[in-house]
Amino acid sequence: MRRLLFACLGLVLSFALPVTSPAPAHAVTININIGTSLNNGRAITCRDGERILRNRGFRDIRRVDCRGRFYIYHARRGAGRSEIAVSSHNGRVVDFRRLRR
Repeated sequence: MRRLLFACLGLVLSFALPVTSPAPAHAVTININIGTSLNNGRAITCRDGERILRNRGFRDIRRVDCRGRFYIYHARRGAGRSEIAVSSHNGRVVDFRRLRR
């Protein structure tokens, strides 16, 4: 008896309630950038590599090799000298070595 009563009540409520339409779909924009925010996906110049290293706290930066896939620099940070390789494609530091004093 109760089952029949609940079934009828559910049927009546399903017809009595207004039918709502689904919410409108909104477009989603996804921005995918190649590279880093340092260069917005473009290759960097040798001078840009120096600027990137200077912004990371290096000083007395000397260019060693600015050809090919990696730009090589010698620079000082703190008390030690380092050799740093920066990717020419995206501006990321890809290798870091401490040099002898």
